[in-house]
Amino acid sequence: MEKKLTHFDEKGNAVMVDVSEKKVTVRTAIASGCIHVSPEIMEAVIFGTVKKGDVLGVARIAGIMGVKRTSDLIPLCHPLPILKCSVDFETDRESGVIRAFCMVRTEGKTGVEMEALTGVQTALLTIYDMCKAIDKHMVITDVHLIEKTGGKSGNFRFEEQ
Repeated sequence: MEKKLTHFDEKGNAVMVDVSEKKVTVRTAIASGCIHVSPEIMEAVIFGTVKKGDVLGVARIAGIMGVKRTSDLIPLCHPLPILKCSVDFETDRESGVIRAFCMVRTEGKTGVEMEALTGVQTALLTIYDMCKAIDKHMVITDVHLIEKTGGKSGNFRFEEQ
């Protein structure tokens, strides 16, 4: 079965996908990503000594705001009513990694994968912005969809390949 790209018409023009015939279902998506930071940044984040304030608190709000603005940033995304959104973090001091997780839920005709991915990326970029005065050697990696539920295509769970 050949998969075709849904955001192009038969002439190759970019189009917004027509979801008018789809059923409204509960749809969720969870995404994650990492930012690799120096020991100095990790300590400042954990102990709350970054001059700009509570890094993870601000990054959480930024991630939620990113979710809500996804259709303004990604040209062919449908604007969606967000019913639930959470952004959480795990810190691993030994490896110097802060991992962000974003969960988004809606009831609609299209999924929230892009919203979850945008939420994670926005949260990680906010960490970078708030910590760059300490050290600019930060690397954002591994931003990906962990899982999604609902919709015609069914459920998806990321498996390492």
